[in-house]
Amino acid sequence: MKYFIPLLLLATPALAEDPVIENVDIAKTGTDTYRFSVTISHPDTGWDHYADGWRVLDMDGNELGMRVLHHPHVDEQPFTRSLSGVTIPEGTTRVQVQARDLPAGWNEGTTIVTLPTD
Repeated sequence: MKYFIPLLLLATPALAEDPVIENVDIAKTGTDTYRFSVTISHPDTGWDHYADGWRVLDMDGNELGMRVLHHPHVDEQPFTRSLSGVTIPEGTTRVQVQARDLPAGWNEGTTIVTLPTD
C-alpha cells in the first residue's frame, strides 16, 4: 500500500492534461449558418481517457452547437473534426470554442474566434 499512493500521484498529471484547441477554421454556409473545423491535440490513452467533444458557445456561454467525438484518437494527434449547420444569431461577430475530455469534462478555458463576414 505504501507504494501504491506514490504511483497514483505519478499517474495523476497525465490525466490532468486538457485537450488543446490548436486551430479553428470557420466557413459561412448560409445566411446565419456556419461550418466549424476544429483541430484538437490531447494525450488520448484509450477509452478511459480521451478528448470526447467540443462545442461552440456564444460570448455569454450559451451552446450553439456540439460535436461529440465517439472514440479515442490515440494514434492520430492532432486531429480535426467538423460540425456543419451551426446557427449563429444575427449580429454575432465572435464565438467561443470549448473542448471536453473523458473523464475530466469541459475545459475551463475557451478559444475565442471571429466569424468570417462572407
